[in-house]
Amino acid sequence: MTDAFYRPLGDERYHPTPHTSGPWSADAQHFGPPSALLVRALEGVPAERDTLLARVTVEILGPAPLTELSVRSRLERPGRSVELLSAELTAGDRMVARASAWRITTSDTAEVTVGSAGPLPPAEDCPEAHWPDDWGNGYLRAMEWRAIGGAVASTGPAQVWVRQRVALVDGEKPSPLQRLFAVADSGNGASNELDLRSWLFINSELTVHIQREPIGEWIGLDAATIIGPHGVGTATSRLHDASGQVATGAQALLVRRR
Repeated sequence: MTDAFYRPLGDERYHPTPHTSGPWSADAQHFGPPSALLVRALEGVPAERDTLLARVTVEILGPAPLTELSVRSRLERPGRSVELLSAELTAGDRMVARASAWRITTSDTAEVTVGSAGPLPPAEDCPEAHWPDDWGNGYLRAMEWRAIGGAVASTGPAQVWVRQRVALVDGEKPSPLQRLFAVADSGNGASNELDLRSWLFINSELTVHIQREPIGEWIGLDAATIIGPHGVGTATSRLHDASGQVATGAQALLVRRR
């Protein structure tokens, strides 16, 4: 098996490998890799200045199959300081997901930095975290998981370190933001409050607000889930590198008995 989530086919077409399969169905991808692939496309939109993607929202329009995918991105609204970008992921004639992103021109605000959460315990000091065996062998096994607090195999909030064992696209080194988004969609799974065998808690979107790009391979995920009384929930995550918080993520959840 290729040691990557995707094999490039040329002309912005990609074939997913079994590493992308998720816990809901062996025939559908975990949306971490597709989210990272959309961010890769957004990063490819030319910029005239030094910029940072400040907010990315991925709207999940349906399951991402383990078949050929195409990605397109464009500049929707140009600007000197703030720009709006978009990207689309399609499988055949069906749009699987679309992303929108605000891209902001960077400046030096180091002396007034405030508000981010401090560092988590180092990944090398944390034991391996193990998912339930019946959650699948694709994406969850293609990532390395280290437990900080809570447990991914039981219910409740959880803190974990995560890093990719495989590349995003074969032959490429993932960018810092691609690594971030490969992990960010796991907030609802890591902080699950319900038994996967009896309940669905599937996110319809992922929104990440970014303060800076992460440094290093490990991404820290500090996640919690809230479930409301009418089949709707929210998973929120603070996303870290070794130095502290770099971003905040949120997912709207459909909650339903199987």
